[in-house]
Amino acid sequence: MKKIWILAAAALFLALSCSGEQGVKPSVDLSCEQPAFLQPGDKIALISPSYFTPMANVDTAAMILREWGFEPVIGENVGKEYLGHYAGTPKERLADLVWALEDPSIKAILSNRGGYGTIRLVNMIPEGLIKQNPKWLIGFSDITTLLGAATRSGVMSIHGTMCTLLTKSKGVDMSSTLLRDILTGTIPEYEVPANPLNVPGRATGTLVGGNLCTFSPILGTEADATMGDDIILFIEEVEENMSHIDRLINTLILNGVFDRCKGVILGEFTDCEANLDFESVEEMICSYLDDYGIPVLCGFPAGHDAVNLPLLMGAQVTLDVSEAGARLTFNVEGFRKTVWTEDAAAEVADKDRLETEKQRKLIRLADFIKYYDGYKR
Repeated sequence: MKKIWILAAAALFLALSCSGEQGVKPSVDLSCEQPAFLQPGDKIALISPSYFTPMANVDTAAMILREWGFEPVIGENVGKEYLGHYAGTPKERLADLVWALEDPSIKAILSNRGGYGTIRLVNMIPEGLIKQNPKWLIGFSDITTLLGAATRSGVMSIHGTMCTLLTKSKGVDMSSTLLRDILTGTIPEYEVPANPLNVPGRATGTLVGGNLCTFSPILGTEADATMGDDIILFIEEVEENMSHIDRLINTLILNGVFDRCKGVILGEFTDCEANLDFESVEEMICSYLDDYGIPVLCGFPAGHDAVNLPLLMGAQVTLDVSEAGARLTFNVEGFRKTVWTEDAAAEVADKDRLETEKQRKLIRLADFIKYYDGYKR
């Protein structure tokens, strides 16, 4: 009998061991340190971890940072091209990231643009480097990989505008000025208009996520921030059709990501082809989220569209969704500033109206010149 009990215990231990290896991976702690706010004259590194950026854009972004009161420092390998798209080889791109993290005089790191390529850096970043050098890392799109790595390392980061967009907006749009405010200590509290697809509820958790095509391939890696318990997941995408997005959402489901979610924020889905019978990408994703009973905020203006309001990744946030609208609060240190996200949309609409009126005036002027020139003849 004793032998039978020993064999049974051994079998149970073996079964539990195999179950742990083959089942869903255990969650990880996502407690994140908040980097120090910047002071006038502080240095901000400009690096290109992904695709190549024309130096004219980098120089313009550097000028804007100077106008904000900071000292821009351009990475040694910025401006290089590799294989027609990348900003240098993986080792060169990594070298600039390592330099920016290790240099104690640099207080923040701004990516020049996204594109593709940061996935090559996941296994190349020296262990402990981000944790040992907590500073604001800023970017979005393909830079989602680095934001996830920062969160897994225990450091908050900023999902926000980059050099290319700073150049386009001259740094005066709300997406840019809110980024400047965060860096200097003023934290937005977002008030978001109601959306018919919203799911009411209140939740608190760690904000993770970003570009869906970027964070899905790194599930299970050291850069996967979705492995934390009690997460608020933010998702945005650009130029992907519904069927591809559907495949990636199912990838998240099969990896247990939504089981760890306390809430979901859906951002912008820009130029995403509707090749399935849904009214929108948001409707398609929400058809899956109905099974989880968690609050869902749709239409948050962040991603690849004209408005890209900054988000503090790795921060503890409170998501409060009601029929009247939603509120997103960052539970971090800093001064508070209520921001109505619809004001950002109105700002873009006004700019578009002025640009259209300017174009109309130019057309009328050209028509007059043609008429006057013909009249003289």
